[in-house]
Amino acid sequence: MNILSFFVLIPLLMLLGLWLAKSLNQVKGVMVTGASLLLLLAVYLTVDYISLRNAGETAEMLFTQSVEWYAPLHICYSVGVDGISVVMLLLSAIIVFTGTFASWKLQPLTKEYFLWFTLLSTGVFGFFISTDLFTMFMFYEVALIPMYLLIGVWGSGRKEYAAMKLTLMLMGGSAFLLIGILGIFYGAGGETMNLLEIAKLHIPSSMQYIFFPLVFLGFGVLGALFPFHTWSPDGHASAPTAVSMLHAGVLMKLGGYGCFRVAMYLMPEGTAVWGDFFLVLTTISVVYGAFSAIVQTDLKYINAYSSVSHCGLVLFALLMMTRVSATGAILQMLSHGLMTALFFALIGMIYGRTHTRDIRQMSGLMKIMPFLSVGYVIAGLANLGLPGLSGFIAEMTVFVGSFQNADLFHRVCTIIATTSIVITAVYILRVVGKILYGTCKNPEHLKLTDATWDERLAVICLIVAVAGLGLAPYWVSNVISGSVEPIISQLIR
Repeated sequence: MNILSFFVLIPLLMLLGLWLAKSLNQVKGVMVTGASLLLLLAVYLTVDYISLRNAGETAEMLFTQSVEWYAPLHICYSVGVDGISVVMLLLSAIIVFTGTFASWKLQPLTKEYFLWFTLLSTGVFGFFISTDLFTMFMFYEVALIPMYLLIGVWGSGRKEYAAMKLTLMLMGGSAFLLIGILGIFYGAGGETMNLLEIAKLHIPSSMQYIFFPLVFLGFGVLGALFPFHTWSPDGHASAPTAVSMLHAGVLMKLGGYGCFRVAMYLMPEGTAVWGDFFLVLTTISVVYGAFSAIVQTDLKYINAYSSVSHCGLVLFALLMMTRVSATGAILQMLSHGLMTALFFALIGMIYGRTHTRDIRQMSGLMKIMPFLSVGYVIAGLANLGLPGLSGFIAEMTVFVGSFQNADLFHRVCTIIATTSIVITAVYILRVVGKILYGTCKNPEHLKLTDATWDERLAVICLIVAVAGLGLAPYWVSNVISGSVEPIISQLIR
C-alpha cells in the first residue's frame, strides 16, 4: 500500500476502534495510539521526502498512486505529495496529537466527541494528499461537516448559532467551489480530474475569468477572506479547545492551500485578471482582523480575530505572486497553525480553571499558574513576531517577498499590511499585562492549580515546534521553495 494512504487508513481504523471501545480508558488508548502513529508517520514521510530530493528526485509530486474510481467522470483516487503537502501533513499530525491531550478531560460524551474529531482529521489528511480534484473536494467536505456537531454539542456560549453560521457559510463556499471544479474539468477537455495533468492543458481564458473567482472564493471563505470571515470568530469562540486548535491550526489552511494549488495553479490567466481585486480584500483582512482584536475583551475572540489577520496574510502573500512571498505564505501557514493551536490550548486550560475568558476579570495569574502563563507569553511573542520564534521568519519572508513587486499598487498594499505588526504587538502586550501580571483581585483564583501532565505535554510539544521553526527555518524553507517553483512559474510565464 502507498505510504500516503496510511494517513487515511489510520484515522479510519481509529474510528473503528473508538466505535468498539467500551470504556473511557479504551477510548483514550485508541486516540493516543492513533495520534502517535500519525505523528510518527508524518515525521518519517518528511525525512523520506527530503532524502529523495537530496538524492536528485525531480518529479513534481512524489509517492504518487492513482486508482480509477468512477470512469464516466474520470474520477480517480489519486495521491501524491510535494514539499507543501508534506509540511501541511506534519502540521496536521502535530495538532491532532496535541489536541488529543488537550481534550483529555473533556466531558460529556467523550467517545462520541473523539469519533467526530477523528472524522474531521480524516478529511484534513485526505485533502492534503489528494491530487484528484473530486477526491480533494470530497475530503474537503468530510473535514467541514463534523464541525457543526463538535461546536453545537460540545461548544460553549452561543454554540448553536455559531455552529449553524459556520456550516451555512462554509457550505455556501463549497457550492461555489463545486461549480468552479466542474468548470475546470470541462474547460480542460473533460478527460481528467488530475491536477498535474490539467496543469499541462490550457483552460480557455474566457472560462478562467469566470471560474477563477468561484474557486478562489470557495476556498477563500475557509481562509477567512474579508468580508466572508464573520463565521470564524463566532466559530472559534464557541468551539471546544481541541476543535479550536484543529480548526484554526489546520482547517483554515485548507483555504490557502486550495487557493494556491487549485485556483492559481490551474487558472493563471484568471489570477492575472482577478488577482488585484482579491489582493485588496486580503489587505483589508490583515488590517481589519488586527484592529478588531484590539477592542475584544474575550480571550478566544482576540485570538479568533488575530487568526483572521494572520490567515489574511497567507492569501495576501500568495497573490503577490513572487517566489519569496509564496514561500513566506506556506511558512505563515505553518507558523500560524502552530502558534494559534498553542494559544487556543492555553486559553482552554485557563478557562477550565477560572471559568471566564473575560480579560477584565483576570489578573496576576503568573504567580498562580506559572507554567500556563509562561506558555501564554511565548505564544504571544510568537504572534507579534519576536525573532527566534516562528512568527518572525514567516512574516519577514512574506513582507520581503511582497515588496519585490516594483509597481506602486503592490508596494502600497505591502506597506498597509505591515501596519498589522504594530497593531498585533499592541493587543498581545495589553492582554499579557492585563491577565498575567499585577495583583490577583479575585480571591477564588488564588485557589487555582497549574497545568497537569497531559496539558504540559501538549503545550511543550507546541512550544518546541514554534521555537524549532523560528530557530531553524532553512530546512522547512528548502522543502517548500522547490515545490513553490512550478506553481509560480505557471503564474509568471
